[in-house]
Amino acid sequence: MTDIRVKICGLSTPQDVSAVAAAGAAYAGFVFFPKSPRNVSIAQAAALAIEAPIGLCKVALTVNASDDDLDAITGAVPLDMLQLHGKESPERVAEVRARYGLPVMKAVGIADASDIPQIALYEQVADQLLIDAKPPKEAELPGGNGLAFDWRLLAARKYWQKPWMLAGGLTPENVAEAIRMTGARQVDVSSGVESAPGEKDAALIEAFTTAAHAARG
Repeated sequence: MTDIRVKICGLSTPQDVSAVAAAGAAYAGFVFFPKSPRNVSIAQAAALAIEAPIGLCKVALTVNASDDDLDAITGAVPLDMLQLHGKESPERVAEVRARYGLPVMKAVGIADASDIPQIALYEQVADQLLIDAKPPKEAELPGGNGLAFDWRLLAARKYWQKPWMLAGGLTPENVAEAIRMTGARQVDVSSGVESAPGEKDAALIEAFTTAAHAARG
């Protein structure tokens, strides 16, 4: 059995959830960010999460969400994890974790070596980390831009205090190399398994999870 765990983010239809489950992914991500082509309403996400098979970890991706926003999401959608993908401080991460009693995964954007120290800060307060490519300053989306960073920046980091996930520009073609270079045991993909922005492709989902599960870091 593989020890590589895959997260497919930005699901918006029942077919997406079925494809993710059939491919053997471990996590299904729902995006709550109006500017994203993958944004879903609370009602949509609730319907999708209810139909998700047992064992598939349901993750809500939010960006600088207020308590009111998170109250509404967690009150209606049966979730297993919250993903904070904005500029939330370590203090805010700790607040969210304490308030909602759900595991919290914090995204940390990496562009160059100067961003690496953030990892240690968030390891103290989050349950998991998502190491993503830092978006360009002019980008409207904090993630899902199809951008990769220099994976060699993580290659020397041998000890992690918390589970972590690699994201940013991953595709069925490069995920095995990314795993080999970084030692990641979890990977996240969104735009890399789409036929158009926000439109998941079941064949690409299958190809990505197959390639990731076959990889060895």
